[in-house]
Amino acid sequence: MTLPWLTSSHLIMLALLAGFAIAHSGLASLRSRVEAVIGARLYRVLFALVSIPFATVLIIYFINHRYDGAQMWNLQGVPGMQSLVWILSAVSFIFLYPATFNLLEIAAIQKPQVHLYETGIIRITRHPQMVGQVIWCVAHALWLGTTFMLVTCLGLIAHHLFGVWHGDRRLLARYGDAFTAVKERTSVIPFLAIAQGRQTLKPLEFLRPSYAGIAIFIGLLWWAHPLLITSTSRLSW
Repeated sequence: MTLPWLTSSHLIMLALLAGFAIAHSGLASLRSRVEAVIGARLYRVLFALVSIPFATVLIIYFINHRYDGAQMWNLQGVPGMQSLVWILSAVSFIFLYPATFNLLEIAAIQKPQVHLYETGIIRITRHPQMVGQVIWCVAHALWLGTTFMLVTCLGLIAHHLFGVWHGDRRLLARYGDAFTAVKERTSVIPFLAIAQGRQTLKPLEFLRPSYAGIAIFIGLLWWAHPLLITSTSRLSW
């Protein structure tokens, strides 16, 4: 049985996502071993040298092929849809880039470490990047409505769901009972632990400069979005 909507770009995107998942999660699983050999800072540099170019290729390929395949729905003319998509996208970045991360460690200016957080957005969900990715996928699926977008969402969400299991496993191995206690007080599903009384939301924890940085980033992305699409279209990938 042939599937006329299944263009080669669908399969290429799945292959790129699988490659990124193997590289990203693979390096994460090897972190303790690699750090023991080359040190924490050099490991972070190696991680960035692998992840950032791979992610850049993924983004460019996604933008250039986002309308491939069959058009399942078209809601772009629905009043308020564009605003909804932008709001959801902004919320997704709040989860994707939570302020629990130390930017100096990410840049390897300070020695990168593995932290056991239970504040800020971690009170809402223990895996904010997974939640942010799901929200991003929902927003872009609503706007694009193509089979290519759905395939991309499938790959991205599958990777992040694996990351939930993999991340908990690595934290348990490193912190043992301390992580088990944090796990009992937090939840993967947003707000579930709060609703169950296992966690308390503290809004003042969100009054941090890093959240202002996220807001600035969202504003810059909104401004640069048309330029980004125009620039990537010049590449025949």
